[in-house]
Amino acid sequence: MKLNALELRRLEEDRARGVIKKIKRNPIYFILEDIYDTYNIGGLFRLADALAIEKMYLVGETETPPNSRIKKASIGTYKVVPWEYKKTTKEAIEQIKSKVKSQKLKFEVKSQKQEKKLQVTSYRLQVFAVEQHKNSIPYTKAMYSFPLVLIFGNESFGVKEETLKLADQIVEIPMYGINKSLNVIVAAGIVSYFAARLLIEK
Repeated sequence: MKLNALELRRLEEDRARGVIKKIKRNPIYFILEDIYDTYNIGGLFRLADALAIEKMYLVGETETPPNSRIKKASIGTYKVVPWEYKKTTKEAIEQIKSKVKSQKLKFEVKSQKQEKKLQVTSYRLQVFAVEQHKNSIPYTKAMYSFPLVLIFGNESFGVKEETLKLADQIVEIPMYGINKSLNVIVAAGIVSYFAARLLIEK
């Protein structure tokens, strides 16, 4: 089932809940920490839907649906992406870890070293923060495994220092020009699609 922008905007909430149940989810979680711009939040809902992620967490100082600008920028995808608000990133990570421990997550991935399929059952959650930092490595050099949490931070200040301490790895996108950083939607798209390439297409 594929819906265009107009159909998504017109999708009724009750019907959307049925659609959510039919989508086969990928073992990826987004945590959006203190994202101020409502249009960025809406755009990240669109990205989350495109990747069919398991869930998105809106954390801290941020707006949540049904904010009108989020609704507009998301073109209605906020209705089909599972999401939840948490006060802190730590709370979100703890909830995800609890869920992962209670489930057997089975999925197929591609080996990062060889082009072969691997059947994976995983209980361990991997947490990556996307941020420029003295301890970061290029996102292309990281070893990704699933289930995977990707943390994206505030447009001006990035991911909080205390949050970075919760991450298994900090990854960054190289910047070759004068501008120090990318828009959070662009950064999220680059890293999340790079990680998701390892999942076997349904």
